[in-house]
Amino acid sequence: MFLLTVLSAPKSYHGFDWSRGTIGAAVSVNLALYGLTAPFAAALMDRFGIRRVVAVALTVIALGSGLTVWMTAAWQLMLCWGLLVGLGSGSMALAFAATVTNRWFTERRGLVSGILTAASASGQLIFLPLLSWIIDRYDWRPAAVTVALAALAVVLFVWLLLHDHPADVGQKPYGATEFVPKPAPVTGAARRAVSVLFSAARTGPFWLLAGTFAICGASTNGLIQTHFVPASHDHGMPITAAASLLAVIGIFDVVGTIASGWFTDRFDARRLLAVYYALRGVSLLFLPLLLAPSVHPPMIFFIVFYGLDWVATVPPTLALCREQYGEDSAIVFGWVLASHQVGAALVAFLGGVARDTFGSYDVVWYASGALCAVAALMALVIRRRAEGLAATV
Repeated sequence: MFLLTVLSAPKSYHGFDWSRGTIGAAVSVNLALYGLTAPFAAALMDRFGIRRVVAVALTVIALGSGLTVWMTAAWQLMLCWGLLVGLGSGSMALAFAATVTNRWFTERRGLVSGILTAASASGQLIFLPLLSWIIDRYDWRPAAVTVALAALAVVLFVWLLLHDHPADVGQKPYGATEFVPKPAPVTGAARRAVSVLFSAARTGPFWLLAGTFAICGASTNGLIQTHFVPASHDHGMPITAAASLLAVIGIFDVVGTIASGWFTDRFDARRLLAVYYALRGVSLLFLPLLLAPSVHPPMIFFIVFYGLDWVATVPPTLALCREQYGEDSAIVFGWVLASHQVGAALVAFLGGVARDTFGSYDVVWYASGALCAVAALMALVIRRRAEGLAATV
């Protein structure tokens, strides 16, 4: 998502007279496709294997990022960064973490999903300072080429080192008492993804999980990752400084998400979600007071806290999907992730529109804080709703 740093740069850096709303629309397409692709990617991994799907996805990301070098109009931004990069990143996304966890582990699944999730989310944020420096010193085009080359470089490692199933290397899943043979490929990937959606949609827990995760996406990818840099720039903070703060979020996200995975193996996932969302909502209410031309200790405290809570919601959400939907949990989680990205896409777009309309992001911070409070309440009723539907579904 390095292109988001261009959103707040002076016009001379990127050469296009595009409004925040226009760029936010491209980002929203990217985020929405990131989520909507996930359930089909999980089904494709069951059909063609993890390695093939991930290798193709990285190639599509490289293609989309590389083609932006020649774009001259907003629709090309939508096509390259919105469509291609969105499809490619969505084909890996968190469905990859869910599939790997289900196949390779029978114990410590919460911890493993936390580690994989932290790696995915933190990588996007940690690279921002480097890419921002490239944009600031040279131009956005070398940064786009850097992303494309990095994606292509990883393809080789994926093809040589990534295996689809423990049976491929003669191993048992971690924690299993006996050898598990590799399952046969599951055909009809698209049909299966849709049928699992229709089945899960008849249960209450699905809608509660999807709703809470939509708010999670709105308050992370859609809000902070998309609009924190331009909002900070509005208050006079240099772009590289704001991007570096996002990188700090990425660093502490590793600690928070791994810890959340450890907690998920030991505590009620529903209560964990309620705590995470409530604390996130409170922190967002204070953010408008913290934005300033320079970085002060209260802002650092906010960044550290938000980093710890960034995707700490993923391990308990994945655990609840697994608890409710068993073997279909990876695909169900893919659809729940789709709601996460739809929420992110809406806020990425509406946040830009709000900035263009009101001249500041204050209303966006306050509204997102209120939504997080709603998510906390929704998480607390998942158990009761699940028990109530058990006898009727």
